[in-house]
Amino acid sequence: MNQVSEQKHLRYQAIQRVTIVGVLVNLLLAASKTIIGIVAQSQALVADGIHSLSDLLSDGLVYFAAKQANQGPDAEHPYGHGRFETAATLGLGVLLSLVAIGITWDAVSRLFSPDALLHPKPLALYAALFSILANEGLYHYTAAVARKIKSDLLHANAWHHRSDALSSVVVLIGVGGTMAGLPYLDAIAAVGVGLMIAKIGWDLGWPAFQELVDEGLDQERLESIRQIIHQIGGVMDIHMLRTRRIGGEATVDVHILVEPWLSVSEGHMIGQMVIDRLLKEISEVMDVTVHIDPEDDEKAIPCEGLPLRAQAEKLLAQQWCSIPGAEKRLRVVLHYLAGKINVDVYFSLADLPGEETRREFQQSLQTKAAELPEFGVVRVYYG
Repeated sequence: MNQVSEQKHLRYQAIQRVTIVGVLVNLLLAASKTIIGIVAQSQALVADGIHSLSDLLSDGLVYFAAKQANQGPDAEHPYGHGRFETAATLGLGVLLSLVAIGITWDAVSRLFSPDALLHPKPLALYAALFSILANEGLYHYTAAVARKIKSDLLHANAWHHRSDALSSVVVLIGVGGTMAGLPYLDAIAAVGVGLMIAKIGWDLGWPAFQELVDEGLDQERLESIRQIIHQIGGVMDIHMLRTRRIGGEATVDVHILVEPWLSVSEGHMIGQMVIDRLLKEISEVMDVTVHIDPEDDEKAIPCEGLPLRAQAEKLLAQQWCSIPGAEKRLRVVLHYLAGKINVDVYFSLADLPGEETRREFQQSLQTKAAELPEFGVVRVYYG
């Protein structure tokens, strides 16, 4: 198992442990708060029990998503399965929103029907207090693991636990106020719980939706990426920097400008250095694609339609067939720049003529090549 695979496996195991703990705690809370809420006649506590039930469902969603996201890339998912985590986060946000609508609707209906208002008993207070302590503890445990393994999904679930703790605080106030002689306060507390759940649902669902429609990294992270790339030797400039989030990770696609006369291998080496540095220094980045540009694609005259090597060499051979010595060329290097093909022609030192003859020979090659609109500068080398 390589290092990346091992890290993914450890990440999956951590999510599994946290999820199992969450399932057990939320199973206890959902059952106890719902039953006690009914027995103790507290609408707010019943709503809180439903909230814990949604926590239980979300834990199951997290477990499923983590299992899918743990799988490596395959033919159908070349970038891995990280978006399962994103989709599950969006689903969790939608689930919370639906729960919030149901709770709020029921509570508001009771507020307009005074005879339907419930009168909580002291037992509801103890249940709410227990829920606050249990969920706050679960939040801190889950959030700590989420930070350690950099999981947006686990972080989302941690806030779901905290939302249950906060809603239980509202329940505690509502139940206490109703018992103190304010009959509407329990129903108002239920509305408050619903609105809190709706807010958390939006905060989770909207970023996940943005990721699914390929939102990139924030500007601060993009600036860090630009600075790292500009520090690498041989990089003259960068353009068309694009990123996309995949689960708790991100991919980078960038065009870098290098000297137009570099060899392919040197350009590749510069590109590889860009990849290595970004993977090492930007924690979210798990894949980098580098496009080497000899000129700025956004400003330069396009080279679209120019002939490739086989056709270009055929055209040059036709143009140079009448020039004595041109047939002795050893190799031809083509440079596609500014909408033209610039040509480097190499000959043997054994064929090296005098300086005046060299100038005349190069001028002849240049003149004949320039008769074709595809070709630009011709340079002659001996070696």
